[in-house]
Amino acid sequence: MDDLDREILGELRADARISYRDLGARVGLSANAAADRVRRLVRTGVIRGFTALVDPAADASRPGLTVFIDVRLRPETDSDAFEALALRLPGVTEASHVTGEYDYLLRARAADAAALDQLLRRLKHEAGVAVSSTRLALRTTTR
Repeated sequence: MDDLDREILGELRADARISYRDLGARVGLSANAAADRVRRLVRTGVIRGFTALVDPAADASRPGLTVFIDVRLRPETDSDAFEALALRLPGVTEASHVTGEYDYLLRARAADAAALDQLLRRLKHEAGVAVSSTRLALRTTTR
């Protein structure tokens, strides 16, 4: 990967739907050359996929809370088993192994406080969580 690839990645991060013609113009390539570079970045695994970021407030069919849960595992809890189980729990969308006083940071959605309480109980009773700390997202902005 070279500087031009990094520039292409920056443009795609800002707008993954940009046309190859416009992408090429922004980085100084023809549309075909820009397309070839993007295809190579996909083929080699640098680009793992493309996605749409949806504002949770705009999705009326999914009202509820977005929460971040810091968790510390019990000493006997296997981290691979925890990850697999946590990601199967309703609402958990992401699990990040992190540094610091906690072992994992989970991102989750909960319909309401009762659903969040149920999720936290399952994490502690079924997934091997010893300690948790939960934060609510009040507003989310994305780039």
